[in-house]
Amino acid sequence: MEKPGRRSRDLLLFVVCLAQFMVILDVSVVNVALPSIRHGLQFSTVGLQWVVNAYTITFGGFLLLGGRAADLLGRRLVFVAGTAAFATCSLICALASSRGLLLGARAAQGLAGALLSPATLSIITSTFRDTADRNRALGAWGAMGGLGASSGALLGGVLTQTLSWPAIFAVNVPLGAAVIALGLKVIPTGCARDAQAERHFDVSGAVLVTAGLALATFGIVRSDTLGWGSPGVLGPLAAAAVLLAGFAFVEQRVAAQPLIPLQIFRLRQLTAANATVVLLYMGLFAMFFFVTLYLQQVLRYDALDAGFAFLPMTLAVFSGSTLAPRLVRRFGLRTVLGTGMLLATAGLLYLTDVKPGGSYFAQVLPGGLLCGLGMGLALVSGTVAAVQGVSAQQSGLASGLLNSSRLVGGALGLAILSTIAASQSHAAGGATPLTNGFSLAFLVGAGFTATGAVLAFTLVRPSRQRSEARSPETELDREPEALAA
Repeated sequence: MEKPGRRSRDLLLFVVCLAQFMVILDVSVVNVALPSIRHGLQFSTVGLQWVVNAYTITFGGFLLLGGRAADLLGRRLVFVAGTAAFATCSLICALASSRGLLLGARAAQGLAGALLSPATLSIITSTFRDTADRNRALGAWGAMGGLGASSGALLGGVLTQTLSWPAIFAVNVPLGAAVIALGLKVIPTGCARDAQAERHFDVSGAVLVTAGLALATFGIVRSDTLGWGSPGVLGPLAAAAVLLAGFAFVEQRVAAQPLIPLQIFRLRQLTAANATVVLLYMGLFAMFFFVTLYLQQVLRYDALDAGFAFLPMTLAVFSGSTLAPRLVRRFGLRTVLGTGMLLATAGLLYLTDVKPGGSYFAQVLPGGLLCGLGMGLALVSGTVAAVQGVSAQQSGLASGLLNSSRLVGGALGLAILSTIAASQSHAAGGATPLTNGFSLAFLVGAGFTATGAVLAFTLVRPSRQRSEARSPETELDREPEALAA
């Protein structure tokens, strides 16, 4: 394959970064629009969180399989097909006239994203061979992903306020069309990483783990209306346990090339880092959900004002992420990761003071800033901890597993905390049912992040071990590349 010229490679980088922006944007853009979606399609408070979870569960569950498909079928084919499917599902979401259609389209959209996102990374790592060019390309890819995550609330607020909630999905249609048109021109047709690789797809593993997580989440959210001892709750939870056990069996005994070789969990620090990140997202992913509802349903912010209200928190996440590498070099992984989890815990505890007569600056902003700073510190140091000491052959798996941990933790945390909030709100009644539920959810979320702090301080290696592991900068530079492996 002929090496593309500099101009062609720059255009290729723009195309794949635009695709990554589109995929990451759809994780966060819906938050501010949730009250409008609830009113438009008559969602319950518990059911509303499935607008988020339907996307994140399928995205996280099929992410590793998507990377494998890009390796074996060719990145260009998977990239174009994934983009087309993503844009089509987005259009169905925008046109949805029922709850079931919207949730089904969101799930399919997550599957399309799981095909598209790994392909963007694979294209970058196969096209940019020079170290300096690759670092520049990976930096742009990471920045675009961060921009998608941080601008979601603001863009969602603008679109919802000016055009109504279907616009947050419809915007992906012209974006997807542009990505496909440009991608067909600049992505090499022979873009396949391993032409000699055997074509083994662990479809059964991906289906089992995704179905198991979906059933577990479904059982948890139904506990609000049916009770924990109900067959309608215990049945899905039992089925989830069977499916997840089946997944473990397939990975250990059946799959020729498993999505997650279970032997990797023998690495104590990798397991501790992933568990910590799961707990981080269980607490903080739901935080954005509840703060959105508090701002709009209690403080009566419109969608645009709510979007702007998240900007300081976004800047706090960015600041924590920027500071983390230097702090890791000075104080070590364990200290930075544990401190980040403690800051997130403090922020969630502060948010338990939300009340009907409160204000954004008194009840939300200080806690949001602490959560954002803690999230930035914990995510970067947790990434380094997850891949430190892992062999080169397993570095891609380690990073991919961490990325899946973020999404799965967020989905399960949102399911658990939204159910707790709804139950508390129903039990409280009176003039303050919503804020009583939010306060309890923030308190339980703080319990998740505090548990993560304990894991970080006890199971992550205390020293930086420079002689045995790659430096934090090297690990951070490698993360996007490894995720595509």
